[in-house]
This record gives sequence, C-alpha cells and structure tokens, in this order.
Amino acid sequence: MSKTTTLGENVNFNGMEILGGGTVVIGANFHSGRNCLMITQEHNYDHGQAIPYDDSYLFKDITIGDNVWLGDRVIVLGGVSIGEGAIVQAGSVVVKSIPAFAIAGGHPAKPFKNRNIEHYNRLKAEGKFN
Repeated sequence: MSKTTTLGENVNFNGMEILGGGTVVIGANFHSGRNCLMITQEHNYDHGQAIPYDDSYLFKDITIGDNVWLGDRVIVLGGVSIGEGAIVQAGSVVVKSIPAFAIAGGHPAKPFKNRNIEHYNRLKAEGKFN
C-alpha cells in the first residue's frame, strides 16, 4: 500500500501490491484475489530527457467503487476507475475504466456481462456483505 491510498470499510486484500505515487481510493467491501497489482505511475517516455525513458514519472490515479471483487492476478493500471459492484476475472489487465455492476475479463479487460442489479440491490439493502 502507498501513502496516497484511502481504504473504505471491510477491505480484504488477499494479496495486493499498490505501487506508484498516484492516488488510490478503494471503496467498502472490496476483495482482491492473490497476487494482484495496482500501478499508479508510468515512465515519462514521450517527454523525458532520455530514451527509452528518463527518471521522471507520470502519476495516474485509480478509483475503485464499493463491493468490487478482483480475481487472482489482476493488474489495474493508473487512470482507471472500477464502478460499484463490478467483478474482474482472474488474470485480467484493467487498462480502461469498468462500469458499475459489470463483469469484465481479458487482456485488456472488457465488460462481457452485467450482474443482476435487482438481486445486488436487495442484498445491499439487507446489509449482507462478505
């Protein structure tokens, strides 16, 4: 975890590494699988003073909504948000934002299905969180 990480309530890291100087905000009831990674900075390859890159970095924030679940070995790159209730399949690489309630997977991760929002909202209203 970094100094610029904010966590909601009931956050469960089962193997998460957060790297970089960008801000990471993680909502309540978050769960990560094993060997997950969030990277909030990248090398300044386009405007730096050397090639292939110099010692300067570009910082990009990550925002994760409430009740998000990342499977094992998911990588989340800076500049994205993952909406409330989303699920990201194991082994995926998130390079673009994932909307709320989406189930996404792949490299790059893309939504391919949505959660049953009515069921999700009922469980949320009943306070049934893991």
